[in-house]
Amino acid sequence: MDRFVSGFADDPFDKPPCRGCSSYLTEPYVKCAECGPPPFLLCLQCFTRGFEYKKHQSDHTYEIMTSDFPVLDPNWTAQEEMALLEAVMDCGFGNWQDVANQMCTKSKEECEKHYMKHFINNPLFASTLLNLKQAEEAQHNETAIPFHPADDPPRPTFDSLLSRDMAGYMPARADFVEEFDNYAEWDLRDIDFVEDDSDILHALKIAVVDIYHSRLKERQRRKKIIRDHGLINLRKFQILERRYPKEVQDLYETMRRFARILGPVEHDKFIESHALEFELRREIKRLQEYRAAGITNFCSARTYDHLKKTRDEERLKRTMLSEVLQYIQDSSACQQWLSRQADMYGYSKAVHLHTSASVRRSAPPLNLTGLPGTEKLNEKEKELCQMVRLVPGAYLEYKAALVNECNKQGGLRLAQARALIKIDVNKTRKIYDFLIREGYITKA
Repeated sequence: MDRFVSGFADDPFDKPPCRGCSSYLTEPYVKCAECGPPPFLLCLQCFTRGFEYKKHQSDHTYEIMTSDFPVLDPNWTAQEEMALLEAVMDCGFGNWQDVANQMCTKSKEECEKHYMKHFINNPLFASTLLNLKQAEEAQHNETAIPFHPADDPPRPTFDSLLSRDMAGYMPARADFVEEFDNYAEWDLRDIDFVEDDSDILHALKIAVVDIYHSRLKERQRRKKIIRDHGLINLRKFQILERRYPKEVQDLYETMRRFARILGPVEHDKFIESHALEFELRREIKRLQEYRAAGITNFCSARTYDHLKKTRDEERLKRTMLSEVLQYIQDSSACQQWLSRQADMYGYSKAVHLHTSASVRRSAPPLNLTGLPGTEKLNEKEKELCQMVRLVPGAYLEYKAALVNECNKQGGLRLAQARALIKIDVNKTRKIYDFLIREGYITKA
């Protein structure tokens, strides 16, 4: 007894192999209706030979599995429908020429017309998706305000400043230029499944494919964490972190490793709750200080804060003056004190005490003799490299990056130059001014 059963065409790598010859199944194939689970599948060659194995007998009822039948359009088989969806998933919506090339059986116009008619503008699918969306919103009615993307996502130019800030992320494809474990596919490039493989070799190849699948799952897991937590643009993420007090920022940094466990919404609620707790504790401490000072209203509290600030400033001045008077007789001790004060107030360089007997000398010019790339510089560029003590190879690399970015943007600002080359800001300014003066780049 035979029955003809229609089924969608799946990836042959997702189905078990033929139980007779262990080859991957291609439609049509046969499924035993009496054996299983797991399903007992046979290719047509083994079925015609009457293959029997353990409880399976050649006279069992069976089903013919195929997707060679129309579903939405008489001219499109179910197999072509699945191939169209897979091609759109691989090539991206709108790339109809690439979709048609991958399908091989339909033209660009046919693919676009069929997809728009049956998968975009189909009222049956639209109502189904609407019901699913409403059910999901009902389950997550306490979540944060949803983000509605623009119709056309940003498409930064490759190797531009924005693209580097986004770590090479391509929003239109939801992929990175360089993925995690980027060369995982190399282990599969030479694997070929043939019928005369031994059982051990076949099992080894299957194990390699399983390992590859696990690496792909890890790649998707990491991308999901980055996307859900908004970590693609790290600069924006760091700006959002700075809105918290320093104590909460330290907590944020410590708890970041647990964000992938909690999820984005729960993690943000956790951090916000601790930030609120910190603010409440600080406010309670301030009110307790007012109460200890006998203050009963906020008008008196403002006067108290002003007087306290004035007293603290006067106390600091007296402390600094006493320290200066203590160390003024000893020049080395005075220099150490000034350096400590400079570090305390965040100056970029320590303040040194210069006397008439000792004057700090500047560093001598860099000797370019024998350094790689010197022959590619003109006399002015050699003078610049000697003055800023920069090797020719690094200068040529920085010059090429600045000129390339200037050509892309139509101009370049000093802030953009400092973001491109991570060296001392004074050296960056000298290189930037030199390139503008010589006409290599223009100001934005």
